[in-house]
Amino acid sequence: MALVDLVIALALLEFLFFGWAVGRARGRYGVAAPATSGHEMFERYFRVHMNTLEQLVVFLPSILIFSRYFDARVAAGLGLLFVIGRYLYFTGYVKDPKKRELGFLISSVPNSILLIGAIVGAVRVLLRR
Repeated sequence: MALVDLVIALALLEFLFFGWAVGRARGRYGVAAPATSGHEMFERYFRVHMNTLEQLVVFLPSILIFSRYFDARVAAGLGLLFVIGRYLYFTGYVKDPKKRELGFLISSVPNSILLIGAIVGAVRVLLRR
């Protein structure tokens, strides 16, 4: 379970890094808070951060539930793919929004597997009762 905890911490650290990048982009491109639009480059950073937040809502409970019913090492491996995919999404999207697909795929597939596995694991336990 410590591996799962470590991967969760990495995902959260990555999210904080993305938030820091948004803050830097605000200054660099002159987009004063609370605005969430203005310069296109700022908006790219902002969208990556918000999309990652949207994905974390699924990722965090899914990896925990999946690891409860299946091998925690598998959950951690899928979680690490998620983190790598989010980084690729970040770098691709900032360069050119059309280059975000690979990162999105690499992060959304493990996220989907974790969620489906969490549901399957819980249903299996309920059906044994």
